Amino acid sequence: MPKRAETHSEPVPAREELNACRRCPLWHDATQGVPGAGPTSAKLMLVGEQPGNEEDLQGEPFVGPAGRLLSEALERAGLERHDVYLTNAVKHFKFELRGKRRLHKTPGQLEVEACGIWLEQEIQAVEPTVIVALGATATGAVLGRKRVALSTLMDEPVEREGRLVVATYHPSFVLRQRSEESRHAAFERIVASLRQAVRLAAGRRSR
Repeated sequence: MPKRAETHSEPVPAREELNACRRCPLWHDATQGVPGAGPTSAKLMLVGEQPGNEEDLQGEPFVGPAGRLLSEALERAGLERHDVYLTNAVKHFKFELRGKRRLHKTPGQLEVEACGIWLEQEIQAVEPTVIVALGATATGAVLGRKRVALSTLMDEPVEREGRLVVATYHPSFVLRQRSEESRHAAFERIVASLRQAVRLAAGRRSR
């Protein structure tokens, strides 16, 4: 994990704090809490939904298949992974067993709200200029809304307490597409959103 710069008075949540959290039941079956990773001086914060199977086992965000796709999208957008702060709206893996496999299960609203204290602490610690919300769950968590229509929020950034929020697809959405054409279109949309976030962080609003 990249070394966190000690530039802000509010610390990001530590793994020990997440492991001790009992605000919702997800801790019980998860291997561990997964904290965010990246410099607390980052201008861009990327927020996903929750850790997946690989993230739960390794204790790091975005290290599974979706994370590898995100790294590719970041590179296409001219970003280095270690220059952005990566985290999730929910810090423990929610899953259902299918034989020996642990299959992703979407967090409920109560679980998202329970983890809101940790996400807010990260936002206050990092103080990003732009937050990129990956998927509907993350977008709702960042904006404090119970329901969001992702398709209506992807064209223009939304302001949140003085910061700009760019909503886009989660990389796992790309992986779920059945056709190569659909996968390509979804991936390119993520890249375009990341490029937009870079421009916004630099103070340029043009598309």
